Amino acid sequence: MAENGRLLIIDDEPQLRNMLQRLFVSEGYAVITAETGAQAMQRLKAQRFHVVLCDVKLPDANGVELTKAIKSQQPDAEVIVFTAFGTIGDAVKAVQNGAFHYLVKGDDNAKLIPTASGALEKAKAQRQVEPVISDDPFAAITGRSPAIQQVIELARKVAPTEASVLLNGATGTGKEVFAQAIHAASARAKKAFVAVNCGALSRELLESELFGHVAGAFTGAVKDRKGLVETAKGGTLFLDELGELPLDLQAKLLRVLETGDFLRVGDTAVQKADVRIIAATHHDLLKESTEGRFRQDLYYRLATFTLRIPALVERKADIPLLAQLFITRFATRLGKTITGMDEDVKRKLMDHTWPGHVRELRNVIERACILCDSTLLDAASLPLELQGEPEQKLGAIYELEQVEREHIRRVLAHTGGNKTLAAELLGIGLTTLYAKVKRWEL
Repeated sequence: MAENGRLLIIDDEPQLRNMLQRLFVSEGYAVITAETGAQAMQRLKAQRFHVVLCDVKLPDANGVELTKAIKSQQPDAEVIVFTAFGTIGDAVKAVQNGAFHYLVKGDDNAKLIPTASGALEKAKAQRQVEPVISDDPFAAITGRSPAIQQVIELARKVAPTEASVLLNGATGTGKEVFAQAIHAASARAKKAFVAVNCGALSRELLESELFGHVAGAFTGAVKDRKGLVETAKGGTLFLDELGELPLDLQAKLLRVLETGDFLRVGDTAVQKADVRIIAATHHDLLKESTEGRFRQDLYYRLATFTLRIPALVERKADIPLLAQLFITRFATRLGKTITGMDEDVKRKLMDHTWPGHVRELRNVIERACILCDSTLLDAASLPLELQGEPEQKLGAIYELEQVEREHIRRVLAHTGGNKTLAAELLGIGLTTLYAKVKRWEL
């Protein structure tokens, strides 16, 4: 997937549709198009999207009304309705049907990319995961090392309780995987698991997303809307990147934890919450609380039960297990017969320090599977920084730009110059890739 997410464009004008596709591809989006409402719904059934850009006038549908069907099919997707002839009535109706925004072609062209960016930010920050019932939810956590098994055992003990849980660990260690397992092993498992990234939304938008709002609370609030605290009723609310939560919203969250009370934005009527809070952070919240950047009372309320998720380097024995899991997963997706990795690859994976933890390992294996043309992953399919011997890696520190340049050159050669695919393999935006290609004359 491109860095900026997946976008569906619905428009029956071929010239405009192709122009929009080129525009958004250049911004790093993975773009799919549809000519009709029926075709769009087929696309939505087959694949998940972050953002949908929908024309009002379609051969078989009205985009304003279609918005409701799109949101019904994919509630987490954000819809932008655009039209050549905008009316206030259509704009209000579109928002009422769940649209993120309503734009007029020509007048609002300059707003298109920023609006899509805002919609993407919201879509990525908020998502609701379908309840998963399993005999052993923790079986989904791969690892036999003492470090990870100790955390799993603690998580098993706290899961059946109503205690709030604070997950601490570096980005990429798998904190959300633990949160989902704890939820699935609790009495709330049949209810919703709702997740929100506190660092991905502005303060104003985050308050509305968490607690909801009433009509007229702010510009664009055309009707009452439930927040995530209400959406997760009976279930679990997962607050990722809790350390980014503004201090005034921390106070409101503390009130929810202590009394169950909260107010929608613009409302005076107190609402009651029925939700379990699981929070995650890579910050040292105790240190930040003593320095005034995080509320001490909220920290101690959440830190009743803290789980520290170990870095991948602390559980090296699990690297071959995780690598094999990812090989099987991505080989299946790619339709390739890749059964494992050779001993050289295994050794190089074990030698690497993995600053990006499990997420980095996953990305390395995915790219390796894409590049691999045999039944076993070999060293040639690994990124350059993993290919050298351990004693050679220090030298690469002083030649980082050269390493990056050569890696990009190699990926471009593999894709036959296809920059969109190369950007996806590299994990960077297409705009970023174009800038590097131009700078280094690749």
